[in-house]
Amino acid sequence: MKVNAITLRSGNVIEHEGKLWVIVKNELNQPGKGAAVSQIEMRDLRAGNKTNVRFRTQETVERVRLEQADHQFLYQDGDDYHFMNQDNYEQITIKKDVIGYPAAFLQEGMIVEVETYEGEALGVQLPDSVTVEIVEAEPVVKGQTATTSYKPAILANGEKVMVPPHVEAGTRIVVKTEDGAYVERAKD
Repeated sequence: MKVNAITLRSGNVIEHEGKLWVIVKNELNQPGKGAAVSQIEMRDLRAGNKTNVRFRTQETVERVRLEQADHQFLYQDGDDYHFMNQDNYEQITIKKDVIGYPAAFLQEGMIVEVETYEGEALGVQLPDSVTVEIVEAEPVVKGQTATTSYKPAILANGEKVMVPPHVEAGTRIVVKTEDGAYVERAKD
């Protein structure tokens, strides 16, 4: 669908020079003399490269709509992650590099949102946070609780996370899937 460059927003996906790009940042520049231009920073969906492009505001670009569907995570096989569509029960395989860092927090049976374009998976959106168990944590140092300090801990999935001193091994905690940051103690 053709749209004017001035209407592009962060998160939109466009086709430019035969590739799919996601808009990271857009800025409208209106110089005192001449026509206004839209300065777009965008990232290649497949390769991950970033580039800056300048469009005249009346220029049209091809905007792409990605199909989004809920999928259930089934299992991991090396760098391949297997998912099942919740609507038609078809199974798909997605490479680890498409999922990125959050792949470490995938849990069996977890429902995620998979974005596809013409049958090709381009991204996987996990829930904002997950509950995981700490398998190893350093002991509390005397006086450490007086200040806001953190200590390293290792989660059941092997990831390292910084946690408050009162959190011990065996405790279940909530962490953000985007960066693995500690949120709170699990309420279960």
